[in-house]
Amino acid sequence: MPAPPLDTCATDTQAARLGRTLRLFGLTALLCLLVAAVLTLIPPTAGSFWRNLWFSQWIGLWAAVAVTLLRRLPWLQRLPRRAATALRLAVALPLGYVLGYACAYALLGEPVRVVGLRDYQVAAIVATVLSGGFVTYLAWLRQRLADEAAARLLAQKLAVEAELRMLRAQLEPHMLFNTLANLRSLVDEEPAQARHMIDLLITYLRAALAGSRTDTSTLQAEFAQLAAYLEIMALRLGTRLRYRLELPAALQQARVPPMLLQPLVENALKHGVEPKVGGAELVVSARRDDDGGLLLEVADTGLGLAPGHETEPEAGGYGLAHVRSRLRALYGEEASLQLAPRQPCGTRACVRIPA
Repeated sequence: MPAPPLDTCATDTQAARLGRTLRLFGLTALLCLLVAAVLTLIPPTAGSFWRNLWFSQWIGLWAAVAVTLLRRLPWLQRLPRRAATALRLAVALPLGYVLGYACAYALLGEPVRVVGLRDYQVAAIVATVLSGGFVTYLAWLRQRLADEAAARLLAQKLAVEAELRMLRAQLEPHMLFNTLANLRSLVDEEPAQARHMIDLLITYLRAALAGSRTDTSTLQAEFAQLAAYLEIMALRLGTRLRYRLELPAALQQARVPPMLLQPLVENALKHGVEPKVGGAELVVSARRDDDGGLLLEVADTGLGLAPGHETEPEAGGYGLAHVRSRLRALYGEEASLQLAPRQPCGTRACVRIPA
């Protein structure tokens, strides 16, 4: 699927990682504070609260650092989750104990005494085990929440795509029957035009079938399908429909969701062009915005939005809601569909897709 903007996504990811890391170390420090308090109160552990806190904080800090660094190892990420967790604990706990204990003694200016189970080493061992286990639990919980969020997002995308296929199943037969009815009247009177309409219908159906089998399409393919569809509609409506397709060569291979603009074009024809006496013009265009995103526009000079429906037409709301649902499922809040009146008459629907 199309990716979000790289720079923005990278910045957000780094900020989120930094925030999670700070929260992790903050919670570890609070846990070590609790450990020091418990060890001070429960005999036969000796030593003052501040000395217990000094050792437990250093042990907890190094255990948290070790677990955090180990989680970033690519080969460790490829292991099964339980095996990776066990390996992280097996390495991080002894490493955190030794390094934290050594740092605590060194900064106190005392000889390092790591072996044996003396007063403060009990605090060190308990702090190491608890902080390491706590950090591992937080990492597991965060991963589980991320997996659940990914599963919900996937289910939402599948539901949107299923809804899209249902929409196609409703729209394409209607368009197909109208086209075949026109073909029947043209076969005897204008056989050349009938053959031309059959060629256009084949092009449209081939593009629609290809779009139903893929998650993304190119703007070139989308505009080719729209050209076939609009040409068929132009044969039906005659001089009442004038249309233009404006696709710069630089954007022909840009990736977009398949048949994203089709409901917008159909809305423009049904609610803007066809009801207007004398017909109207419809323009479909694509361009880049200042941030590198795609701006896709369907504009017409038809009747325009009904009074009181400047942000959503009275009819055709399902098609627009469907487009918004697809954009939200694929791009989140970074994509949008905006509907606005066009001066001096008509309607403009603008879709923005992030780079």
